[in-house]
Amino acid sequence: MKSVYLDNAATTPIAPEVVEAMVPVMQSNFGNPSSSHSFGRKSKALIESSRRSIAKHINCLPSEIIFTSGGTEADNMALNSSVNQLGVTHIITSELEHHAVGHTAQALSKFARISSVRVCEKGNVDLDHLDELLQTEEKTLVSLMHANNEIGTKIDLKKVSEICRKHNAYFHSDTVQTLGHYPFDMKELDIDFITCAGHKFHGPKGIGFLYVNKNVKAEAIIKGGSQERGLRAGTENVYGIVGLSKAMDLAYEDVEGHQKYVQGLKSYMIERLTSIFDDIYFHGETDSEKSLYTVLNVCFQKNDKSSMLLFTLDLKGVAVSGGSACSSGAAKGSHVLEGINADMSRPNARFSFSRYTTKEEIDYALEQVSAVFEKTLA
Repeated sequence: MKSVYLDNAATTPIAPEVVEAMVPVMQSNFGNPSSSHSFGRKSKALIESSRRSIAKHINCLPSEIIFTSGGTEADNMALNSSVNQLGVTHIITSELEHHAVGHTAQALSKFARISSVRVCEKGNVDLDHLDELLQTEEKTLVSLMHANNEIGTKIDLKKVSEICRKHNAYFHSDTVQTLGHYPFDMKELDIDFITCAGHKFHGPKGIGFLYVNKNVKAEAIIKGGSQERGLRAGTENVYGIVGLSKAMDLAYEDVEGHQKYVQGLKSYMIERLTSIFDDIYFHGETDSEKSLYTVLNVCFQKNDKSSMLLFTLDLKGVAVSGGSACSSGAAKGSHVLEGINADMSRPNARFSFSRYTTKEEIDYALEQVSAVFEKTLA
C-alpha cells in the first residue's frame, strides 16, 4: 500500500542532512556546556555557533535567541514574562490562537484582563478593532499568530507591529508555522517576541527558540541554573540545537524556490478539488499573499461515509488532519473552525505540504478522497 504524508503542519520529516549533522554530536560532544573543561567548552562552542547562524538568518543579535524545548514553551515564556516581568495587565489575542497562547492567556487572566480581537469568517484579524482595543492606559501585550496552523490565514506582521508601537504595546507573534518557510528581518519588523519549533521545517523535535527583542527583559519560567543567560534553566539540548541550526540553513538556502514549488502543489490540489467536487469550499484564505503555502483546509459535503473521512484515508495510507495535531486527543471540535463560524456538521480535512511532497502523492490522495465521496476523477 502506498504511504502519503500530508500532515506537515503537525510535524515534518527530519531532513537527512539534519540527521547527519546531529549524529556526530550525539556520539562525541557529550560534555555539559556549563562545564569549564575542554569537553564542556566544545559543546558550548557548538551552541554558540548555532545561535549565531540562526540569528544571521533572521537578522537579529545572537543574544536575542533563547533556546527552548519548542514553540509551546516559547509562547508560554513570552506571555508569562510580559505579565510577571514587564507589568502587562491587559492581553489582546484572538479566539483562533494555538492553545499554547490561548490556554496560557486564560491561566494569566487572574493577573491580566483578556480581550479578543474580532476575526472574519476567513480568519483575518480586524485591525480597526485591534486599534480600538489598544486605546487604554493599561500596559498591553498583543499576541497574534503570524499564520494559523489549521486554516493557513496570515496576518501582516508589519501592520500589526505599527499599530502596537503607536499605542506603546508589546507584540508577540507565534511564528511556528512561518519561520523556516518565509524570510524574516527582525530589525525591520520591530516585534518583541517570536517563537520557533524546529520540527516544523524538517528539524528535530524537542527544540526551538524564543526571540526576545534586546529592548525587552524576559523572565525565566523554568528556574534552576543560569543557562541561556539565566532565562532558561536546564542543560542545553546540544545535538537538538545543532539540528535546528542545520534545518534552518537548509530552509533558507532556497526559501523562494521551496515556496514556489510547494505553492504549486497547493494550487494544483485546489484546482483538482474544485473540478471534482461541486459543493466544497476552503476554510481560511487561499490567496498566496494571505495564506500559508503549506496548508489547505477543505470542507467537504456530507454523505454516509464522510464521518469516517480521516479514518478511511488513514487506512488507505494517506495521513491528513482534521485540525491541530496538538489537540487531537480532545473530544471537542476545532476551536478555530468554531471561531470562524464554520459549518461544523460538515467534514473537513487539513492537507499540509512540504518540499518533500510530490505531485504523484497529491494525485493518490485525491483518488482516495474521491472514493470516499464516490466521485469519478476527471
